[in-house]
Amino acid sequence: MPGELASRLQPIVAEAVTAAGFDLDSFEVQQAGRRQLVKVVVDADDGVGLDEVAEVSRKVSAALDENEHVLASAYTLEVTSPGLDRPLTERRHWRRARFRLVKVTPAEGAAFIGRVGHAGADAARVLEGGKIRDVRYAEVAKAVVEIEFKQPPAEDLKLLEDDASGMIAAETEKGSK
Repeated sequence: MPGELASRLQPIVAEAVTAAGFDLDSFEVQQAGRRQLVKVVVDADDGVGLDEVAEVSRKVSAALDENEHVLASAYTLEVTSPGLDRPLTERRHWRRARFRLVKVTPAEGAAFIGRVGHAGADAARVLEGGKIRDVRYAEVAKAVVEIEFKQPPAEDLKLLEDDASGMIAAETEKGSK
C-alpha cells in the first residue's frame, strides 16, 4: 500500500516542491501505526536553509491537504535536505559538489579522492593528484562528499576554474554547430 500511495502522491509533492523553487531529491511514504509518514528530501543549487525547509513544508502540506482524498488517512510530514553522506548519483549532485572533495569508487578499479570541477552531461571533471580527469557517471559505483575542515588550496580551485572555462566554451561551441 505505501508504494502505491507514494506513486500517486509523488506528482503532487513534486509539483509543490518545484513551485517553491526546489528539486525533489527523494520521496517516500511509510506506514507509521495508523498514520502515514511522508518523507520529502529537497535540494537546490545553493543548498537549503531552515527557513526554506519550513517554506517547502508549508507548501507540500497545503498540497497534501488539497488532495486529502488520495491520502485518505492522517499523515506526518517530514521535510529535510540531503545530508553530506548522500551519494552523488545524478549530474546535479556532482554540479552541487563543485570544489568539494569526493571519494569515488569506480565500477572497475581502485577508489580515489579528488576535487570536483565542471559537471558535464556524461562526466564530471575531477582533480586528483594534480591532474584533471573525466569521471563518467555511468562508470561510478559510488561517490560521496568527503568532509573537509580547512579551505581547499587556492591553486586547486584555480586549476578547476580554468578547466571549467575551457569545458564550457567547448560545450557552447559544440552546441552552436
